[in-house]
Amino acid sequence: MDFRVLGPVEAHRNGLRIPLSGSKVHTVLAALLLARGRVVSDSRLNFLLWGWKPPATSGAQIYTYMSRLRKLLGDEVRIERRPPGYLFQAPHSAVDLLEFERLDRLGRAALAREHHQEAGRLLAEALGHWRGGALANVTEHLADAELPQLEEARMHALESRIEADLALGRHEQLTAELTGMVAQYPLREQLRAQLMTALYRSGRQSDALQRYYEGRSLLADQLGIDPGEALGSTYAAILEGTRGPGPGGATRPVPQPAAAGRTPSTLPPDVDGFVGRDGDVRALRTQLAESAAGRAPGRLLVTGMAGVGKTAL
Repeated sequence: MDFRVLGPVEAHRNGLRIPLSGSKVHTVLAALLLARGRVVSDSRLNFLLWGWKPPATSGAQIYTYMSRLRKLLGDEVRIERRPPGYLFQAPHSAVDLLEFERLDRLGRAALAREHHQEAGRLLAEALGHWRGGALANVTEHLADAELPQLEEARMHALESRIEADLALGRHEQLTAELTGMVAQYPLREQLRAQLMTALYRSGRQSDALQRYYEGRSLLADQLGIDPGEALGSTYAAILEGTRGPGPGGATRPVPQPAAAGRTPSTLPPDVDGFVGRDGDVRALRTQLAESAAGRAPGRLLVTGMAGVGKTAL
């Protein structure tokens, strides 16, 4: 038997959908499936079915829904009364959410190893289990409680799949998809950074920069924040010309080697001549020697009015 929650909640036996009527029955089944083998308490079911104002007969109604599910699903499924609630067991059944999560884990692990071909295949297969919006026929109470984390998992898998595709040089094929995704999720910085990368690699540098300016304005106007690391580093990499094609360059700038022989310094250039401070220089050198030998404090303070030559000294 197959159970599906990544879309309308459904149950299938031998490829045929089992008719389940009413949002309440779909909600009860979804709650049991999302519990992943744990007991779902009566209070939890009450909230998911009716919110904060369950009817006085809520216990009897839940019992009726459970009986109806047992009859419809048959002997392949066990729904047990296990105080303080109900336990759902279907050891020989498949749940699309669990399969999605398994493939997603494998895909992201492959991506971390830079096995981009394998990662793209696994993540695309994981996303293929989605049939539109998850939990499409349940109560608003269950949707509000469970849908945000499911959607976040889907978006994370999508961004990982796009990263693998970018690493494989598929930027031109991704441009249309990413344009639509950014329009749908304008504040999701990772997607915008990936669109900028795809546009830049497709020879559209001005369009890539325009997407950054649009995102920066949206973040400032709606949230009052500046772009994060993903968006900011992509912008900098495009300006520096380091957002080129190649494995591993999906959303991160290519590191640049440090220039040989150059060390950072905050002091001004050395002076040609320095007179009138011989006594001060001798005192400082003596004190530094004492400090190096461990016979004096390791820090010295030079004070004086502005412009008297402290920096040169």
